[in-house]
Amino acid sequence: MVNKRLYLIDATAFCYRAFYALRGLSTSYGQPTNAVYGFLNILNKIIKTDSPVYMAAAFDVSRDTFRSKKFAEYKLQRPPMPDDLKSQIPIIKDIIASYGIKIIEKEGFEADDIIATFSKKAKESSIPVIIISSDKDILQLVDDNTEVFSPHKDSGVTYNKETVIEKYGVTADKIIDIISLMGDSSDNIPGVPGVGEKTASGLIKEFGSLKDLILNVEKVKKDKIRQSIKDNIDTLKLNTELIRLDNDVDIEFDLQDLKIKEPDNKKLFEIFKKLEFRKLLESLPAATEEMAPAAVIQVNDETLKSSLKNIKELYLYGDSYQDLVFFNGKECFRIGSIDKEMKAALADPEVKKIGHDLKKVKVFLASEDVILDGLYFDTMIAAYLVNPSKGSYKLGDIVLDYLGEMFSLESKDYSKAIEFIVKLRPILEKLLQDRQLVSLFRDIEMPLSEVLAKMEIKGIKIDTVILKKLGGEIEKRLIQLITQIYDLSGTQFNINSPKQLRQILFEKLKLPVIRKNKTGPSTDEEVLRKLSDMHELPKDLLEYRQLTKLKNTYVDALPLLIDSKSGRIHTSFNQTVTETGRLSSSNPNLQNLPIKTDIGSRIRQAVVASDKNSYLLACDYSQIELRILAHISGDEVLISAFKDDQDVHKATAGLIFGVDEKVVTDQMREVAKRVNFGIVYGLTSYGLSKDLKVPVDQAQTFIEAYFIRYPKVKVYIDTEIEKAQKNGFITTILGRRRYIPEINNKNLGIRQFAQRQAVNTPIQGSASDLIKLAMVDINKQLKERGLKSSMLIQVHDELVFDVPQDELGVLSGLVKERMENVLKLSVPIKVTTKIGNNWLELKDIE
Repeated sequence: MVNKRLYLIDATAFCYRAFYALRGLSTSYGQPTNAVYGFLNILNKIIKTDSPVYMAAAFDVSRDTFRSKKFAEYKLQRPPMPDDLKSQIPIIKDIIASYGIKIIEKEGFEADDIIATFSKKAKESSIPVIIISSDKDILQLVDDNTEVFSPHKDSGVTYNKETVIEKYGVTADKIIDIISLMGDSSDNIPGVPGVGEKTASGLIKEFGSLKDLILNVEKVKKDKIRQSIKDNIDTLKLNTELIRLDNDVDIEFDLQDLKIKEPDNKKLFEIFKKLEFRKLLESLPAATEEMAPAAVIQVNDETLKSSLKNIKELYLYGDSYQDLVFFNGKECFRIGSIDKEMKAALADPEVKKIGHDLKKVKVFLASEDVILDGLYFDTMIAAYLVNPSKGSYKLGDIVLDYLGEMFSLESKDYSKAIEFIVKLRPILEKLLQDRQLVSLFRDIEMPLSEVLAKMEIKGIKIDTVILKKLGGEIEKRLIQLITQIYDLSGTQFNINSPKQLRQILFEKLKLPVIRKNKTGPSTDEEVLRKLSDMHELPKDLLEYRQLTKLKNTYVDALPLLIDSKSGRIHTSFNQTVTETGRLSSSNPNLQNLPIKTDIGSRIRQAVVASDKNSYLLACDYSQIELRILAHISGDEVLISAFKDDQDVHKATAGLIFGVDEKVVTDQMREVAKRVNFGIVYGLTSYGLSKDLKVPVDQAQTFIEAYFIRYPKVKVYIDTEIEKAQKNGFITTILGRRRYIPEINNKNLGIRQFAQRQAVNTPIQGSASDLIKLAMVDINKQLKERGLKSSMLIQVHDELVFDVPQDELGVLSGLVKERMENVLKLSVPIKVTTKIGNNWLELKDIE
């Protein structure tokens, strides 16, 4: 049955609601999208649920309306529309128009007035109306012909004549009277002092209308309310005029013009692509059309040799050995099994391999004893370097970004994937060249993908006996903690339930509420730490949480990840995740193995050398980020401290406290250490005060003293922020870019966070580039010298190797020398080396 009702959307109100309800949504280039996304959710929900035929979206044009002429203070307290919302309104209007929906607006009138006018005209033509709004004053329009739908509570609430009476106790035409009495703070309409919604509703119910209430005001029972009404008669009359919607706006009403047209899916595709709305893109009809697959030849033994003859480049893509598809520049082909000719081509470093996520291909081919060398161009890594801010670098995302087409591998159409990789390569090559990223791509990131693949293939040996013992100890301690927690709280409860925990902490024990979230008082780690000074229970809760996480995430989980074939854990090293260029790892996350607590650090004890004749060699950059800060800032005092091999934290303490280095205490050194690293991370005086637990003015004194002693560091900070503001991006020593579009945001908090990123990224990113460069160089040395040692783990500034005993002397010297000299800075780079049978119990190499 065709839905012949007219749907009228209060678009401006919903734009505001969506903007404030959803925070932090923006594109990778900084365009806010929270209002767009929230508004679209509402619009799509209505379209999907009701399948409307007639619809219009009403917008306010400006604040200068007939109401502001009657009452100068009308909506005066409202701040101007935020810039982040203002930038989204034209986009929302474009989307509405592309959906084929009519936009209605008129200078001097609010969206509500236009809705009232259209509602009246629709009624005259016997067309039922559904108004989409969450504003209370719109309920005055409800009648036999008109309903109001508020979509914000679960499945939404529909107001008709009966539900208005049920909620407010009066008919819809009396809503004006209720709001006039109680006022409307959002529109700066003053109510009668002492009269809220309940009282207003009761008075109108009792007297029948506001007019009759005023005529019979002496009959109001409560003295205060009676006097308050008498004192505000003029206000009530003005309120009525302000709240009553104008249903006679001079605006054309043509039902056929309000009929929803065919959506412009091409335009919607362009908009959603630009806004990076992947799910909405996939919902478009054009996106679901099947693409014709490129022809794939099943190569047999006779034709394989000719396909590989004199080959210079080989494109390849697939999720598994069986699915692998190749392209030799002329034809796409798949082979049933990889014979010696194909193995030779894949292993030949002179044959350039081009694909997407080649590291993954190298790893799964290795499981079939097939070597893949010559990784030359990876579209995933190239796209990451071009724009490191994106959330995903799947092939479909990159195809969408650079080719403007929808592509999903759910169909397993790997030949089409190859076709897209061929098209993407020249586009990404040009972008790498234009942004001066070719050397970083060719000399670091592409060779690094081979190094990481080798690390993943090798895997890490885990001692399950140690983990089992540790698991038993944690289990015992957890049982003790649970007993203590129940004793301290005086009752048994679900320790893992935030709701029950809130009741114990804040209702039963009457501890102060530190911070609230959407569900009530927060019980997060920071809150529990603050409460630990007041009661024993929060301290035990913290330990309980930490031990539970250790047990679930590592102690119990690691043995389950051991590969039955290799007997090792094979983590994945992620090359395209962080915006600074740092590597991450997953399944398991080896970079998050805890080291701050004794029991947590013992998990590292389970990471062991491959056999009794081997050792783990750990090589760690010493204070590398501070050394890079000295280099890029050019500060002579900081450079001298490193050149003279001073304790830089002690030296800083002497400078900021104005004392001789010899009398610097451990506490003073700790303060200086936090100031040193705080500066690297762009910490403000407020942030430093929280970190040091000192007053803000004292933290500011430390920062000012630091900059007096290291003046060029302050110049560096100011210069990097200015560069980011001017260019929109910053770079590392080796040219890695990070785009920081929020650097010019009008919101102070967002802008300051972006400034901290601008200061820290050249430092952290350069440290990342340095260790990557070292990894590539060391891998080359291992290969050239025919050493059996292997790189196992990279964690930020540390590399861990598995080393046969007879190679220990050679490798420790080699790794230390290459890590310290692979990139020359204006300060010496220092690396500490340690050996041991496991990752915890390591000793310094003399």
